[in-house]
Amino acid sequence: MNGVQREAEIVEKFQTTHQRVVHELGRRIVAGAWVPGASLPVEDALAAEIGVSRGVLREAVKSLAAKGMLHVRPRTGTRVLPPEQWNHLDRDVLRWKQAGDAAALLRDTGELRRIVEPEAARLAADRADPDDVRVLYESLAAMEAAAAAPGRSGYVEADIAFHRALLDAGGNRLLGSLGRAVEIALEHSFHISTQTPGAVEASLPGHRAVVRAVEARDPVAAADAVLALIEAAEQEIAQSPGSPGAAGDDV
Repeated sequence: MNGVQREAEIVEKFQTTHQRVVHELGRRIVAGAWVPGASLPVEDALAAEIGVSRGVLREAVKSLAAKGMLHVRPRTGTRVLPPEQWNHLDRDVLRWKQAGDAAALLRDTGELRRIVEPEAARLAADRADPDDVRVLYESLAAMEAAAAAPGRSGYVEADIAFHRALLDAGGNRLLGSLGRAVEIALEHSFHISTQTPGAVEASLPGHRAVVRAVEARDPVAAADAVLALIEAAEQEIAQSPGSPGAAGDDV
């Protein structure tokens, strides 16, 4: 799926004018339409360009300020903040990065997974209770069922649920919240990695190894199994026809 198609799907999900304006401004900021430190155009002119009232524009600006992307100051105007100040765990920001710089998002996601998931697996092996293990097995079963279904419908969703369950199984609520925050990034990464021929079938034994290590309370084996999954995904992304820069993808 190319960037234009993804953009169209995102726009179709809008339910309010407010959401549409937030998306339009956020997308432009991520794409570099206004450099950090630059002021947004005069309110009247920008509202007229987008086709909304000044009130709607102001509310959208407030939303983007809450995401760390804009700074509103009376009399001096609204200025664009540098990316270092953005909330990169915000679901909207992740979507805009996916559409605007998919390669960077994939890189950041892979690095975050290497930092977080092996240690999360260690915690899960130490702390998971029978219900946690059951949820992991159920997520694995959903992945296996989706892998065998026509078109593998639902596989990516089941894979995300598995990794979310693994973070939850460690009993650290911050890790659990982090997993939910980065679901958009994981979805993007898994969507591309699973396009590589044979990737889905190859990933199932690795996921099974994670569950068995957690069930056996073997932290080292659990961490090693997760790291192997991450390394395999990175190789699959590099080979995937859906990877940024691949033929037929204009991301």
